[in-house]
Amino acid sequence: MGFRLIYTKRAERDAKKLEKSEPQLKKKAIELLKMIIENPFQNPPPYEKLIGDLNGMYSRRINIQHRIVYDVIKEEKAVKILSMYLHY
Repeated sequence: MGFRLIYTKRAERDAKKLEKSEPQLKKKAIELLKMIIENPFQNPPPYEKLIGDLNGMYSRRINIQHRIVYDVIKEEKAVKILSMYLHY
């Protein structure tokens, strides 16, 4: 069994914004989320390990402008989705 997803309030708002402003990206975001559930470290598509304020978090491109930013909680076998709209 894969990881379970946890959405922050911001990620929930971002998902609605993404669907409303750029509906063609919804399919790509869903594909990425399904892949993250199975294995958050799967390559390809590449993921980026973040630094600075987001140290320890990861991101994947939805497109050139938008990223899914997430944290992996291995002990709980969960992935917390922090944001899905714009660049971090």
